[in-house]
Amino acid sequence: MFIDTHTHLYDEWLLPDAEEAIARAKEAGVGKMIQPDVDSRERDALFRLNDAHPGVLYPMIGLYPGSVDARWQEEIDLLPAYRDRGIVAVGEIGLDYHEGIEFKQQQKEALRVQLEMAAEWDLPVNIHLRDAWEDLFSILSDCRHLGLRGNLHCFTSSYEIYRRARQYGDFSVGIGGVVTFKNASVAEAVRKIPMEHILLETDAPYLAPVPHRGHRNESAYLPLIAAKVAQLKGVFLEEIEETTTRNAQKLFRI
Repeated sequence: MFIDTHTHLYDEWLLPDAEEAIARAKEAGVGKMIQPDVDSRERDALFRLNDAHPGVLYPMIGLYPGSVDARWQEEIDLLPAYRDRGIVAVGEIGLDYHEGIEFKQQQKEALRVQLEMAAEWDLPVNIHLRDAWEDLFSILSDCRHLGLRGNLHCFTSSYEIYRRARQYGDFSVGIGGVVTFKNASVAEAVRKIPMEHILLETDAPYLAPVPHRGHRNESAYLPLIAAKVAQLKGVFLEEIEETTTRNAQKLFRI
């Protein structure tokens, strides 16, 4: 069994055929899928889908950095109401300066609060990061005392960045469809990162792996990502399946 550690099945782009997409994933050997939260606008859809598939779908809760604005604290205040809904992580949270830095300070404040929340709830964090590594490391350094664990979602960076993240907590990396792209720089990092720190994800409906690049992604394509990781590691696909599934089960306690 494979575990997709990051898939937006409830996303409006995928929701019209979410049930069929879940069935296709299971047929492809993806037996469990974890859904990240974005903000309160999509949360009800997330939980409706999760509640319909116990033991298959698992939810996170958190405020996505791209959803942070001047009213971010109001969004954070809504999260504790979902604490007892079977959540397996706080996410996806983080920093994203790619589309602009108007709410840069608010993003950093929201991240700190949610890291503290995860520590209080004894849950891992699922971190989204774009164009903000140094600010992330500064915050993680300040929060080192929290004993954080989690994963760096959609990891496309270097082995050195992975090593730095490990200084601040028990962090794994989420490897997705980008690793299958021609000349993907993350391939070299994947070769070096220990297998016990690698998770598989699709980030569906985004970033579909080759040969589906440019089209809608879905969890059924996770074995294509696993096959590429196996090639880079020089091991059989079954070893990647077993190891990454064990990693996900341990981190998210599923």
